[in-house]
This record gives sequence, structure tokens and C-alpha cells, in this order.
Amino acid sequence: MTTKEITKVEQGEKAMTGFADNKGLEFLQEAMATEYAGMEFQLDRLKFPSAGATVFEVADDEESEAVKEIVGVIVLHHPAYAYYAEAYQGGHQPPDCCSFDGRQGIGNPGGQCRNCHLNQYGSSREGTGKACKNRRMLYVLREGEAFPIMLSVPTGSLKSWQAYAKHHLSKFRKLSEVVTKISLKKAVSSTGITYSQLTFATVRLLEDEEKKAIAKVTEQAKDYAISFMEMAMNPTTDEAAATA
Repeated sequence: MTTKEITKVEQGEKAMTGFADNKGLEFLQEAMATEYAGMEFQLDRLKFPSAGATVFEVADDEESEAVKEIVGVIVLHHPAYAYYAEAYQGGHQPPDCCSFDGRQGIGNPGGQCRNCHLNQYGSSREGTGKACKNRRMLYVLREGEAFPIMLSVPTGSLKSWQAYAKHHLSKFRKLSEVVTKISLKKAVSSTGITYSQLTFATVRLLEDEEKKAIAKVTEQAKDYAISFMEMAMNPTTDEAAATA
């Protein structure tokens, strides 16, 4: 992208207007209050590939979709820390301790994350990283969709995520005011292991009407995040797997 193109993006050059669909939000609210009253929906998840693959898999209860990139608004994001005393085996295995604010751990050992010895470099089984996996949970709303999809940002992508978030924060912007493109690239660790790494890029800034519509979706995402936190320690659900 050239300097001129970047400038246009930073100034909010209009590219699409689907996030200001108030009629769609009104339909959703009415349907949830009547036809779908009492039903609980789980958000679709963006499955992260392994071994340096550069294609996501969007999975729901009926089918999956392979995509090269995700373009949407990050309506909400929060820490997703998880500690497993034994190696995570997948499925319904809940973490021994987790945190959804990056401050207070729930479970064993629990307590303040900042002072926890398991949240320090060198505490992992390998002796290099942290025993407590530090991730970031993103809720991304795509144009034309009623619900956001969830993406867990792994440790190897946190630096690129933090750089992107800092860029917009330095310009006094919330990420919920920006259309973001999320894609993957192949990376190699210091020990020679090939892995998939997230990249983030600004598509455009939202218009004022779009910001108002997105604000309603953000509140819904917050409600889901709270219920997600409450279920994370319940071994009868697979919600905890998103933090693994």
C-alpha cells in the first residue's frame, strides 16, 4: 500500500456502508424477543491453523468455511489467560485457572495475574515462555452478519496485535470504530518451528451512523463475554477450549 493510499484510509475513505443497517438490528432485536425468546446462541469461532498455514476456518454448528482473510469491525476484545496444570488435551477440559481481564485469576492458583509465578517468563514446561498462556479474544463483526465471530489471538501473534491496537489508540480511536482486515502469514520461531501468525491492517474508518449501529452490537458482545467467563470453568461445556 502506498503512502497516498494509507492517507486515504486514515482519513476514512468510504468503501462500504453495510455496518449502518439499522433495519437489520431492529429485526434481530424483535426476533430475539419473540420467535427466539429463551434460546441461547453460541458465537461461531475462527479456527486458527497450524504449521504455517495461511487459511482460516470459520466453523458453526452446520458447516465450515475456509477463508483467506476476515474483514470486519472488532466490536470487543479482552484478555484470555489460561493455565493447565497438565498439558491441554482438547475437548471439554477446563483450565485449572483462567482470567478474562488479565488482572484476576479464577481457579487454582487464582489471585492477581500480575504477581502470579505462573504468569512469568521461564515458568513454562520448556523453561522459556509462560506456564499461563496469554491470549486475546476478539469479537469480529463482518458486514451483513447478525453476530460477531470469535478469534483467539495466540501468543505468537500478540506483538502484531498490540502494535495494531496501539496505532489506533495513539490516534484516539477505538477499534470498534475501524474496519479491520485480519489475515495470516507464515512465520518461524527462534527455535526453527514454523507457525501461522496473524496480521492486522486498516481498511477504513466507520461513518458516524455506522458507529451508532456498532455500539449496539458491542453491548451484545459484552453480555456474551460475561456468560463466556461464567461458563469457562464448567467442564460440561467446550467454552474453555477457546482459551487454550
